[in-house]
Amino acid sequence: MGFQTIFKRIENVIGAARFGVLMEFLRFGVVGAVGFVVDTAVLYAGLALGLGLYGGRAVSYLVAATTTWALNRVWTFRGRGNGPVHQQWALFLVVNLVGFAMNYGTYAALIALVPLVAAHPVLGVAGGAVAGMFGNFMLSRQLVFRAREK
Repeated sequence: MGFQTIFKRIENVIGAARFGVLMEFLRFGVVGAVGFVVDTAVLYAGLALGLGLYGGRAVSYLVAATTTWALNRVWTFRGRGNGPVHQQWALFLVVNLVGFAMNYGTYAALIALVPLVAAHPVLGVAGGAVAGMFGNFMLSRQLVFRAREK
């Protein structure tokens, strides 16, 4: 049984509208995985440049958020959202501050409280990414990439 058959069965069970949201969420997750790789790479580059665990993470988050905004714009929510590109990017960053707070807060707590995570910051990045993902999806879908009015 191929993926197309499985997806069609799921769509038949949950309905077309919910299936569309599920597919957006899955694409959002794939984009998030790319963002995780970017976030981690930039964090480790920042550490090598002497930015430290917290400063390096602030820079890595901004680069990863810009990457995920661009990918979500062209793939996950293609054709959705209004206004000039720079305004959409800025709105994405603003509304995702909730996810950032959850993401960075989780990262900082894990770094401070779990020695293993302080020794391997990628574990903190992963924990933060999971914590912020759900809030970011809903905010991005409803505020940044909402369906255009007809």
